[in-house]
Amino acid sequence: MQFDQNLASVHAYLCADGYVIRNPETQKHKYYYIGLRNTNEILLKDFQNKFAKAFGLMPIITNDGRCKIQNKNIFFQLTKDFSYYSDEWAIPQLSLNDLKCWLRSYFDCDGWVTVQKAKSRVIGLESINKNGLEQIKNSLLKFGIKASDVKKRKNKNIWYISICGKDDLIKFKENIGFLHPRKNNKLLEAVNSYQTYEWVIPDKKEDFIEFINKKGRKRLDTNQVRFFSILEDNLIKLKNELNKYGIISKISSPLKNGYGRIYYCLTFNQKELEKLRR
Repeated sequence: MQFDQNLASVHAYLCADGYVIRNPETQKHKYYYIGLRNTNEILLKDFQNKFAKAFGLMPIITNDGRCKIQNKNIFFQLTKDFSYYSDEWAIPQLSLNDLKCWLRSYFDCDGWVTVQKAKSRVIGLESINKNGLEQIKNSLLKFGIKASDVKKRKNKNIWYISICGKDDLIKFKENIGFLHPRKNNKLLEAVNSYQTYEWVIPDKKEDFIEFINKKGRKRLDTNQVRFFSILEDNLIKLKNELNKYGIISKISSPLKNGYGRIYYCLTFNQKELEKLRR
């Protein structure tokens, strides 16, 4: 088969939640079914549309959560070089753009996202097809996405991989993503749940004064205004903005708190604040 983005997606759907079947040889009645089982209507319609673009025929969507078609010629096209059984499927040789479509459709069906803020954010995928998961793991690396080693569930003939860590979740979102709306929303929630420590220094004077009042800590015994951050670059940007108003400030050498964590401090005299009110 000559793969494009539509056929790559159809192939992945069939490997994940689909079937490509025919009647037993001993049975007189002949049938050749291709279909996708899924409870999500958006995925069923996506499969329907991409199948129609790939083969020129429109499968039907039934009330029992299937999108299916019966066609002998397409059956033999699909099965000439590939199997769609759960423990036998394999990823075809695809271009990077087509591979993105394959991975997204497969994750749309069999992947999941869990979010426990400040604790755990994971994209997971499991299958009885260990070799298939190894292929997926290696395919993700082509987009800079690192997945865990393929591991076996205890007391089950099921294998799984997971994607975690802010950078890899963001890369998955930008390069693969989900069409499935609930999974897409969960992924956005996971990415957005990471706390950012990078400061955005306002350009407008009124906003900058508000930023100073909010972030600064006044020390009365030394008449100093102090700013603390675990990122030295935050204080460098702040110092540069203060320089625009003629405010002289100083960034101290790295400090360490009681837990051994490194942080930085910027200070200036409270009298310098008068320069912001001119």
